[in-house]
Amino acid sequence: MLMPSIFGESLIDDLFDNFARPANTVARYNDMTVNVMKTDIKESGAGYELDIDLPGYKKENVKAELKDGYLTITATTNKDNEQKDEKGKYLRRERYYGTCSRNFYVGEVVEQEDIKAKFEDGILKVFVPKKEAKPQVEEKKYITIEG
Repeated sequence: MLMPSIFGESLIDDLFDNFARPANTVARYNDMTVNVMKTDIKESGAGYELDIDLPGYKKENVKAELKDGYLTITATTNKDNEQKDEKGKYLRRERYYGTCSRNFYVGEVVEQEDIKAKFEDGILKVFVPKKEAKPQVEEKKYITIEG
C-alpha cells in the first residue's frame, strides 16, 4: 500500500540526517539541485575539457552560450510525480520546475565556433581551446596643427 510521506523518503534517514548534520534541516522537496552542475576541468596542451554532470536532464533542455568572454551553461527541467489509488484519488502529487546555470570565463578571444560540446549519459562535455590574446599594435594618432 502506498503511504504518503510528510518526512521525505524515510523517517529514520531524515531524523539522523538532521541530528548529524543540522545544516541540512531545511526541508527538501525532491531537491534535484543538490548534485547538479558538478564540474571537472582538465587542462590539456590544446585547451580545457569540462565535464559537467547534469543527471536527469535532456539534451534539448541544455543550452550553452558565449557572450563577452563568458561561457554560460543553462539547464531546465520540469518533473511531475503523480500517484493515484485505484479510484483515481490522489495519494501524492508533486511537481518540480527548475533552472540552473553556471558561468565560466574563457576569455574574449575565444569564438563560439571554437567551442565544441557533446551531451551523453547525463554529462555535458565541452572543449574550449587555448587562445592567446593578440597583442594590440599601438597606433599613433597625430593631431594636425594648423599654422
